[in-house]
Amino acid sequence: MNKKIKIYIVMISFILSISNSILLNAQQYLQIDTGVNPNTWVLIPAGKFYKGQHNHETIIQYDYEIMVTDVTNEQYAKYLNAALASGFIKMVGDTVKGYYPGDKFNGFKHEFEIKAGYWTHMVLSEKGIRIKYAGGSFLAQKGFESHPVIMVSWFGAKSYADFYGWRLPNELEWEKAARGNDTRAYPWGDDFGNSHANYYSSYDVFEKTFGKLGGTTPVGFYNGKTYGDFKTNNNKSPYGLYDMAGNVWQWVGNVKPDVHYRYMRGGSLATYEQHLRIWAENNAGPDYYGLDVGFRCARDISEAIKGK
Repeated sequence: MNKKIKIYIVMISFILSISNSILLNAQQYLQIDTGVNPNTWVLIPAGKFYKGQHNHETIIQYDYEIMVTDVTNEQYAKYLNAALASGFIKMVGDTVKGYYPGDKFNGFKHEFEIKAGYWTHMVLSEKGIRIKYAGGSFLAQKGFESHPVIMVSWFGAKSYADFYGWRLPNELEWEKAARGNDTRAYPWGDDFGNSHANYYSSYDVFEKTFGKLGGTTPVGFYNGKTYGDFKTNNNKSPYGLYDMAGNVWQWVGNVKPDVHYRYMRGGSLATYEQHLRIWAENNAGPDYYGLDVGFRCARDISEAIKGK
C-alpha cells in the first residue's frame, strides 16, 4: 500500500474515533436529569432586603411567587403550540410574532421608539435555537428539553408570561429572590468557584464536550450533584431558586427610562465572574435575542391561588 495513503487512512481512523467519542459524550450529557422540577414556584414573602452592591435597605410590601428555574425549551414549545392555536401569536415565515401596544414616545435624544404592532418573539431559523417548527407544531430539540429557552426577545418572554396570566419579575423582585435577607454577593453566598455556575470558562462537562462556550446547562444543573467526574456546588438562592447566576441572562419587566431598553439580570454562560454578582445588570432593546438570554416568570399571590 502507498505510504501516503496508509498515513491518510490512519489519520481518518483517528479523527473518526475522536468524533465518535465526542458524540458518545454528548449523548451522555444530553440525558442528564438534574432532579429539579421546572414547573415549581416559591413564595417570596413581603419585607426588607438589601439592594445592590452597597446594600441599600429596601422593602417589598407584598408577597409574590417566582419560578424556581428559568423557562425551559419544553415549556416554551408547549406555550407556542397553545398560543398559536388560540391566535395569541402568529407565524410569519420562520418568525414567531405577537402584538405589543407600544411604549409612550417622548422624542428624547437616543430614545428607542417602540411602536404598536407585531414584534418578533423568536426566529426559528437562527443558528443555535433549540425549538423547531414542523408539521404545524413546535417541539423542543431532543436532549435540550430541560435547558433554558434561548433566542427569545423581551417581547417573546413577556408574551409567555401574559398568556398564563403571569408577568416578568421587576428588578427588585428578582434581586430579593436571588439574595434573600443578607448581603451576599452571589445567590449561594460569598465564595466562588467554577463549579458554582455556568459562566465563561467554568469548565463544566458541556464545555469539555462542546468547547469553551459549550452552551447552556440543564436548569438546576448546579445542585451539588456529580456528573461524570464533574462535581457541582449547590447554587440555590436562600429561597431555593436555581441559576440566578450564570447559564442565561434573564429578562425582567423594567423599562430603562427615556430609551426604552429592557433590563437583564444574572449573568450568563458568556460572561465572567464579576457579572454573576447579584447586583450586576445588562440591558438591550426589547427586540434583542441571543444564545445566552432567557427568562423566568413571577406572579401575584392571587394568580398563584387561581393556578392551583
